Amino acid sequence: MAKTITLRVDDDTYTVLKSAAEAEKRTISNFIEYAAISHVKEEAFVSNDEMNEILENKQLISSINRAKEDIKKGRYKIVK
Repeated sequence: MAKTITLRVDDDTYTVLKSAAEAEKRTISNFIEYAAISHVKEEAFVSNDEMNEILENKQLISSINRAKEDIKKGRYKIVK
């Protein structure tokens, strides 16, 4: 089921979004939805090939495992 959200933007942002939506012959709402989904897919997820490349990097995996052990042992410092 579709959900409705309210988004407040300044005039300059609205103008940019409206122009971009018009250029793609979309409504502003549809353009924002499309742009948000595209951004999340590009930034938050990796392809299977990319994940396999990461998992095959033994040095990286070793470093991650050492970091996890340090966390378990309380050997970390939170930096603000």
